[in-house]
Amino acid sequence: MIGAFGNAEVFSFHATKFLNTFEGGAVVTNDRALAAKIRLMRDSGFAGYDEISCIGTNGKMSEVSAAMGLAYLDCLDEFIAVNRSHYHHYLQGLTGIPGVSVLSYDDQERYNYQYVVLEIDEAIAHVSRDQLQDVLWAENVLARRYYFAGCHRMEPYRSSMSGDGLRLPNTERLAEQVLVLPTGTAIVPDEISDICQIIRLAALAGEELSHRSQGCPATGRDVLG
Repeated sequence: MIGAFGNAEVFSFHATKFLNTFEGGAVVTNDRALAAKIRLMRDSGFAGYDEISCIGTNGKMSEVSAAMGLAYLDCLDEFIAVNRSHYHHYLQGLTGIPGVSVLSYDDQERYNYQYVVLEIDEAIAHVSRDQLQDVLWAENVLARRYYFAGCHRMEPYRSSMSGDGLRLPNTERLAEQVLVLPTGTAIVPDEISDICQIIRLAALAGEELSHRSQGCPATGRDVLG
């Protein structure tokens, strides 16, 4: 189970995470000495009323964040059920689109289905991931590029490790192909059907979209119009 790897594991409870407390997170460890040190660091290093024993930060979780987390725990099964239903709705709606694949889950294992992840193979779909994102955004569908760009393309790594992208071909490929679609309780099945239809139409119009993005005159009728 997660939480038992290495000396310690760090979890984020940011608002975008499946289990969220608005902000915050947790560190878990089986090392009692390390746990004691982390507790001190969490509270600015205070070991007593006016005794500072180590370097620390103000990492305490607020009461309202803790309350949000506890309330969220009560609804986890419901959220998972909604996410699972949305995932299968997407899977059905996107089946058969050349070059567009949905990250699969093994139903024999336990997942929270937090993300609906697409991989776009431009050579087959005739539309790039970025072009498809532009189409979706134009229709107020906030699909996102997770995670873009790779860490090696960001500072300070970009400057200190120049050329490392050449040694990370799989990272580069995925960074250009992955697109995450909206899910969760804020979206309903009819909206998912609309999103799938937009993606299907964009794939059908892929060659025309490529012409437009390259500044070439488009031919044929506007399928997305």
